[in-house]
Amino acid sequence: MAAPPPPLPVATRAATADQQQGTMGGGGGGGVEPRRRAARSLLFLAAVALPCLVLYHAAVARGGVLVRPGGAAVPWRMGVDLGRFVQKKSEDARLERVLRAAAMANDTVILTTLNSAWSEPGSVLDVFLESFRTGESTRELLDHLVIVSLDTTAHARCRQVHCHCFALLTDGVDFSGHKNFMSDGYLKMMWRRIDFLGQVLEKGFSFIFTDTDIVWFRNPLPHFYPDGDFQIACDHFTGDPNDLSNAPNGGFAYVRSNTETIEFYRFWYEAREKHPGLHDQDVLNSIKRDSYVAELGVKIKFLSTELFGGLCEPSRNMSRVCTMHANCCVGLGRKISDLNAMLQDWRRFMALPREEKHSVSWTVPRNCSLQKLER
Repeated sequence: MAAPPPPLPVATRAATADQQQGTMGGGGGGGVEPRRRAARSLLFLAAVALPCLVLYHAAVARGGVLVRPGGAAVPWRMGVDLGRFVQKKSEDARLERVLRAAAMANDTVILTTLNSAWSEPGSVLDVFLESFRTGESTRELLDHLVIVSLDTTAHARCRQVHCHCFALLTDGVDFSGHKNFMSDGYLKMMWRRIDFLGQVLEKGFSFIFTDTDIVWFRNPLPHFYPDGDFQIACDHFTGDPNDLSNAPNGGFAYVRSNTETIEFYRFWYEAREKHPGLHDQDVLNSIKRDSYVAELGVKIKFLSTELFGGLCEPSRNMSRVCTMHANCCVGLGRKISDLNAMLQDWRRFMALPREEKHSVSWTVPRNCSLQKLER
């Protein structure tokens, strides 16, 4: 019996198989190139998949958050982090709707922040809203006011008394109680505010920001400088709106949305890391002369205390004053008392004949201490 033929070499068997497939495919040798393309594709996919797998395992070690090489989180997250991403997108959409509903024709809104301590019936919020109703040409401005609530209790109260409410909640932080000046809770609340205002600018909305412990007597819009990007009230006004020596008070500001102010707020917020333990106003005082701010070209203006006064430096002209702030005042009860006194002074002024109005002056401060600043 004859011995079986020796096996074909591997290369010869492969070639034969390829030739057979090529014949079946209708073209001589046509199956070789598809196999090569498939091999190249597999190699490419392996090259892409391997670093992704490494990043994935590194992300799991960090708690399930995928991170770009520069450290920025990517949107596809796992578990609770995906939920936070979805929550953030939902919050952005809600904010856009509220701002759009309240905006003036030029996309300007009035903003104030509120926590539950200031929102209780008979507290600061009631005095604040009442001032709009009793001021000259201020009632209609309520249509453009957005109350930004820092806790659920304040948000519920806002919805009872006002039409434009936005809940700005922060995970792991309780902003509900009264925060003493310069306490840790106070600082977190102030910086959360700066971050939020920067977001409003990024969305294309200009704003008037007002603390809730400010009473409004006249429409301030006609009194803002036409060439100012960032205009802020003062604890002390030198008389020159361009003087960087003015002492700014972050409780009242008018800011136009443009590339300069958006970057300015970003720089301001990030500067907190270089100045730990300082509140936003002290950091503003530190950066207002910074060379980077000058390079930005943001036009900073300081508002006169004659028009935008406060207990630190009361307006001397009730025939022109737009707002009065219960700054330089320690204690929530004292603030409420002197804010009510301001409203009484205003009503008394408005009830007098024109020729007697010049004789009226403020009766405050009554209960507020001027020895320490609380904004």
